Amino acid sequence: MRVPVSQVPAHPVPVPVPLRPVLARWGAPPDAAELPAAWVNAAGGTTFRLHGPRGAVFCKWAPAGVGLDLAAEAERAAWAAAFVPVPRVLEQGGDASGSWLVTRALPGASAVAPQWVARPEVAVPALGRALRWWHDAVPVAGCPFDWSVPHRLRRAVGDTGGLLDPPAVDRLVVCHGDACSPNTLLADGSGEPVGFVDLSAVGVADRWADLAVATMSLGWNYGDDDGRDWEGTFLRAYGTAPDPVRTAYYRALWDVGP
Repeated sequence: MRVPVSQVPAHPVPVPVPLRPVLARWGAPPDAAELPAAWVNAAGGTTFRLHGPRGAVFCKWAPAGVGLDLAAEAERAAWAAAFVPVPRVLEQGGDASGSWLVTRALPGASAVAPQWVARPEVAVPALGRALRWWHDAVPVAGCPFDWSVPHRLRRAVGDTGGLLDPPAVDRLVVCHGDACSPNTLLADGSGEPVGFVDLSAVGVADRWADLAVATMSLGWNYGDDDGRDWEGTFLRAYGTAPDPVRTAYYRALWDVGP
């Protein structure tokens, strides 16, 4: 099973040379060779948080060839912003060495920030409510993006032999596309959901494409050794019963490429 290995590094990380003028436009020292990173992805991407004269922003960097499509994320974020709180796109570009995406910081903190990892009894039901909010608020009608099974199978990088006969669609929604816990923001204090990030795979699909991954990520981020049924807690907060068949299918599909 594929697991997330993104992390917040303990020390400043190198700033790619092509990214230095971009970061300088948003408040970084123009000659900064290293900066603290908000997130480092195992695929090779790095996210920097900057506090400049124009406020707090995040800048994502994706080296060429790592498979992180920041142009797709910018397009989807701009579309979804009409319906739910997502990062406002400030700049997107690229060259032969890679691409970048600069967005305005949103209020709140990731659901895997230390204060929420320590309080999963608050974070997990909030995540369930957040995903239901997204699915109810973002309309299928007029959505220009596809995340259906046929679309994903065409892009898969693993063995798809057991995935050619998907279960019937339960409810068609606009899926977030990476509904793992870190990609929902919770309000300081109350823990209520306040926003969504990492939107490069937004598209129309069965809601279980999101639900299967969202529940799978709970064990990665909050642990599953204390006897608590975090998956059940999440699904009750979302407002649906477990569906083992669709859950198993969409987790297997995730494993061959989100």
